[in-house]
Amino acid sequence: MKVLYGVQATGNGHITRARVMAPALAKAGVEVDYLFSGRAPDGFFNMEPFGEYQCKRGLTFYMEGSKVDKWKTLTGNNPLRLVQDILALNLDDYDLVITDFEPVTAWAAKLKGVPSIGIAHQYAFLHQLPDSKSGFFFRHQIKCFAPAKIAVGIHWHHFNQAICPPLIQPPLFPPAKCANKVVVYLPHDNVEMIKRALAVHSAYDFFVYAPVDQALDDGNVHFRPFAREGFHRDLSDCAGVICNSGFGLLSEAIQYGKKILTLPQLGQAEQESNAEVLEHLGLGTVIHDLYSERVAQWLALPMPEPQLFPDLATVLAEWIAAGCNRTVQSVVDDAWSRACRPSVSGG
Repeated sequence: MKVLYGVQATGNGHITRARVMAPALAKAGVEVDYLFSGRAPDGFFNMEPFGEYQCKRGLTFYMEGSKVDKWKTLTGNNPLRLVQDILALNLDDYDLVITDFEPVTAWAAKLKGVPSIGIAHQYAFLHQLPDSKSGFFFRHQIKCFAPAKIAVGIHWHHFNQAICPPLIQPPLFPPAKCANKVVVYLPHDNVEMIKRALAVHSAYDFFVYAPVDQALDDGNVHFRPFAREGFHRDLSDCAGVICNSGFGLLSEAIQYGKKILTLPQLGQAEQESNAEVLEHLGLGTVIHDLYSERVAQWLALPMPEPQLFPDLATVLAEWIAAGCNRTVQSVVDDAWSRACRPSVSGG
């Protein structure tokens, strides 16, 4: 079986999922080519698992601080180029298209009659979630952005529906605890604002991963350049994480057993939904301003227990290699049966 795997590269979460799926698909005997869109070609890093991959422009969000810049998002994307890339994509050699919410491969498969599977957090919004965002209009947006013949959504709980557990790699380092250490990942926020907001909490050390050229220690605020291994090392032994509400990092923090303080990107319905569901499950605290009084309250909270998620990549890869010979619900049941599910506190 030969597969074209499309990955939405606007955020790192989609690429992280593809990194987890790549070895599982190879082990299952599936030949895979990769296509990424939504990011400039020079903006990728640590892409060795994907071999000779393709890049397309696709569609993306533009940010102004922690808010979606709606005007720039509207004017910065190029719908004509998107249509051209969709129509030009040659799928003759492929038996299947997998899309992680990537529009070029998704629409090319739909228009050219190639079987397709969507594997992404976004497809969980096709179900009923305990939030105020995932209604009819949002579900329609998901279907229009990256349609798939078979949609496999992932989330922190199944909510008694056909929703798989998170697709993430096992912890890179054993979980540990430095009670006064906090990891911060707010890549769209101004670093000076972050420093001013956090420096007042002098009993804690904040390790801020930001677009800086080299490590810089400024009192109790420690800036670090983006580096996957270094980030996971700090994540493994911190007490908590301050971040936006992207699904991938929140899932990793839950798996490591870290308390979470999250600031959803305003105007980004997916992140606003994630924040609501996180609080519904009792897995984190939501704020909208780093100067909030709730920061000090959150810092004093105890750490939760780590929650290891099952090896969903192997379950999905074996299912795909077998020609998707069972229902999504049976795949969901298989996956959740291999792990202890997070409990629902709030209904």
